[in-house]
Amino acid sequence: MLELRASSCFPPAIVAVYSTLACVDAAIAVFAFCQLARIHSRSSLLGWTRQKVFHLLIGLCNSGYFIYFVLTLIATCNEWSCWSSSCGFVFMAFPKILFFAAFLLLLSYWVDLCHHADDEEDEGDNNYREALLDKTTKEPQFTIMDNSQRCFPIPSLHVGSRQRVVILVTVIVFAVMVAFAVLIWIGMGKNPIDSSTVARVYVDTFAVGLLLLGGALACYGLLLYLKMSKVRSEGASSEMWKVTGLAIVSVVCFTTSALVALLTDIPVLYRWHHERINGFSTTISLILFYFIGSSAPAAFVLWVMRELPPSRVANRVEESTIVTFISDGSTGVHNAQRWTTVTSLQNQSSKASPI
Repeated sequence: MLELRASSCFPPAIVAVYSTLACVDAAIAVFAFCQLARIHSRSSLLGWTRQKVFHLLIGLCNSGYFIYFVLTLIATCNEWSCWSSSCGFVFMAFPKILFFAAFLLLLSYWVDLCHHADDEEDEGDNNYREALLDKTTKEPQFTIMDNSQRCFPIPSLHVGSRQRVVILVTVIVFAVMVAFAVLIWIGMGKNPIDSSTVARVYVDTFAVGLLLLGGALACYGLLLYLKMSKVRSEGASSEMWKVTGLAIVSVVCFTTSALVALLTDIPVLYRWHHERINGFSTTISLILFYFIGSSAPAAFVLWVMRELPPSRVANRVEESTIVTFISDGSTGVHNAQRWTTVTSLQNQSSKASPI
């Protein structure tokens, strides 16, 4: 057992874990931003697609974790009084909110695909067109720019109804986090508010929300898998494994992270100045909470979205007729080049087997 005193840094094992996690998250953030730049260079006319938003959120999330790990080591060794109160809490909570928003966006897309598939089964319409951030069929994927937009080009952004819900939930969670940070700061003075209890309540509530998100991804992942399993094609098989992989990784990683948050004090480790720390168990818990709970699923999402859109997308103005699973797709050249999703699979299933 190691005892941290007010004038001491973390034990060497914990310092090593924090340093390693900072390097891992920095690498993921750099890759996400570089990939975002490459995607935008190939599809600048498409505006903000889901693929770009995912890379942006993951890049910001892992950048936030990198800053948090570095500042935690510096603040602990230099005895920053603010860090053990609201400052450390904000830097700990903000990257997690971005992480939550990224996978909430993934859930909204899966819900879109499932409900659109059901709608098309009822209406018999197989000509559905959708921009990755636009759920309607009436608005084109590209918008005509006026003179001011030609001088100062702003990427188009069409947000569907479920994506508005994602934005609303993210804003609410952020506002709640700020409110808890204020309570923690007030609790540092002479009043009945216990800052440790306030931080504990936030961490436990967020862990429950993460468990619910993992369960929802598992349910809709299974639903998509069952729908795509009825279509016989190599593309369908590839998309099935992507959906399955994302659902499994989300459930395992989110459950692990939530259990560590509920059963240990790892999320509020920045407050441990006078607590007893077991080097081995704390090290394992840190790895489970941060690497398995955040870094691993973020890296897996980037791997799933590693395909770049075709370069010709930047030079064409017509609207894509295929909805991709998670990245932008191309159309019309060859059936074998089509990404298979719930919507596009229905077009193929009319020739193979009904859904």
